[in-house]
Parts: sequence; C-alpha cells; structure tokens
Amino acid sequence: MRNKIIFALVAAGIVAALTSAFISAAAPNPMPPAFNPAPNPYAQGIFANGIVESYQDNGVNVSIYAEVAGTVTRVLVAEGQRVSRGTPLFLLDDSVQRATAEQQQAQAAAAAAILAELKAQPRKENLEVARAQLELAAANVKTAQDQLEKQQQSYEIAPESVSKDVLDNAKNAERVAQANLRVASMQFDLTKAGAWIFDVQSQARQVEALQKAAAASMALLAKYTVRAPIDGVVYSIQATRGSYVSAQGSYDPYTQGFAPLLVMGAAEGYLGVRCYVDEVLIPRLPSLDKLHAQMFIRGTNAQIPLEFVRLQPYVSPKIQLSNQRQERVDLRVLPVIFRFTPPPGVAVYPGQLVDVYLGEEAARRGEL
Repeated sequence: MRNKIIFALVAAGIVAALTSAFISAAAPNPMPPAFNPAPNPYAQGIFANGIVESYQDNGVNVSIYAEVAGTVTRVLVAEGQRVSRGTPLFLLDDSVQRATAEQQQAQAAAAAAILAELKAQPRKENLEVARAQLELAAANVKTAQDQLEKQQQSYEIAPESVSKDVLDNAKNAERVAQANLRVASMQFDLTKAGAWIFDVQSQARQVEALQKAAAASMALLAKYTVRAPIDGVVYSIQATRGSYVSAQGSYDPYTQGFAPLLVMGAAEGYLGVRCYVDEVLIPRLPSLDKLHAQMFIRGTNAQIPLEFVRLQPYVSPKIQLSNQRQERVDLRVLPVIFRFTPPPGVAVYPGQLVDVYLGEEAARRGEL
C-alpha cells in the first residue's frame, strides 16, 4: 500500500513537471507596439538618420561665443525667448576696460585742448606783453642815443670834459639798447605769428592717434556686452551669472569641455532637417531635381513631407557616434538638407533625431 502511494506521488510530480515545462515553453503573445515603425514610402527609397535644426541659408544653428574673456555679471534672456538682432544677451565684467577707455578718452580730450590752444594763438594778453616789451626796448634805445649824443657833443666842445671811458660806455649802452630792441621786435613778431604750423600739425596727429586709441578702447568695451547677431529664438544657454567665459566658450562641468555661451536659431517658420546618407547608399540617391523625402518622428506615427534645400557635397565621418570631431570611424556620410513647416499638434524641436526616407516622388508605392 505504501509503495502504491509513493508511485502515485511520483507520477503526479512528473505530470506537474511536464505541464509546467509545456506552459513555460509556450511563447507569450507579443505586446502591441507603442507606435508603428517607420515604413518606406518609396519603392526604392533609402533610409537616413536625420537631426532637426534651425533652418539657415547656410550652416546650422547659430553658436554665440564671447569675443573677450570675463566673468558673466548678468544673463538678459531666457531659453525659448525670441530676440531681435542687436538685443543684449549677456553682460561681462567690464570694470577694467571701462576705466581704460575713460582714461584714453580723457587723454584725447586733453590733447584736443592743447591743439585748440595752439590754433588760438596769439593770445591777446601775450601779444600786449610783447608789444609793451618792444616799446620799452625802443624807449631804452632813445635814452641810450640821447646819452651818447650828449657825451659826444660835450667831448667835441671840450675833450677834457668827458673821459674816453665814459664815451665808450655810452656807445656800448647804445649798441646794447639797439640789440635789445631787435630782440624785442623779433619776440613781438614771433608772438604775433602764433603757433608754428609744424607744432600744430604734430599736435593734430597726436590728437588723431589718441582719439583712435579711445575709439578702439570703446569698441572693445562694447564687446563686453554680447548681443544677438540675428533675429531668432534662444535655444539653449550654457553660461550663468558668475561663470568665467572666453573666446573658447563656457566650461561645461558635465562634459568637461567648452560649449557656446548660447545657441540660437532663426525665427522663420521653417525648421531644417540634416540627413546623413551612408556613403554606400550615395549611388542610390535620386537626382536632385527628383529628390523627395518623408520624415518620421520617433515615438509617434507622424509622417511629414520634406522640401529639399541643398546638398552639402562633402562626405565626412559621422561624428554622432561619440560627438568627437577627431573621431576616426569607418562610417562616412553625405549631408543632405531639407526643411519643413512644423505641423500643428506635433512637437518637434531642434536637436531631435528623426528617421528619413529619400526617394523619387514618381516611385512612391502604389503609384507605379
């Protein structure tokens, strides 16, 4: 009896194990996909990865760097904000440069004042002094001549009345007075003539040099305010108040590299799509006059037709693998640029990766 019970339990265990194995081996029903995979709408279409970017006549998104190094004191815009060309974006600490510019402006103003003084010569007061000195010298000549004449007359009447020494001194005094008169006359003419033309020209060049230095300093001071180069939309801001920036950009603590202070896009209603066609698929690329494309947004069933803009005729390494420009990869791609108008109700942002099929419009499936 005991053996029968054991055999029954063993048989029941074997049946249970077989049942469990059968149930476990049965494939579960697959879950429905969250969205349909991107279908190829063209009979001989080729696939390409694409990235959404700002639509520009040339290039990609607008990367803004500071032209001078300094500490950010204020951030004047916000991400997503529309700005006009010339709108201030950042303010950098300009205390040193501002002081330098003000000093050079003061030096230029001082040099200009000296130039005005030279051009205003002769000064009325200086001319009056020179005229008075001339009159004094003339009076001294008259006095010396009178004294000499008296001594000579006395000597002619009675030679013993005037010594030879006195007569010589009178003659010397008359010659000294004549010399002083000539000096006073030349000094008067010099004062009356005003500043020498070469002094005026030299000072004018000095003023011009200082004014240009001040203008250059003011132009450099203006660069401490980073302004928008185009009308557009602020995509991302990489710098914050207190961060140090330079012409290399702003240090990113996450990537430990340098990034632009700010990235902007055009304010037009279009967005661009840069497609990267694998070099092995380039021979299958349709002629540009027949080229069409459809874009599929990942995570949705949205399908958007694209308008061909241009082809960048340069096959280059695909850097999206590690985002390193020096990366050496076997995969090389040809960039093809399209544009589209974002449809209502579909969220599309620059930087978003999309799937793109390229082909000929006449070769659409169902139209052959």
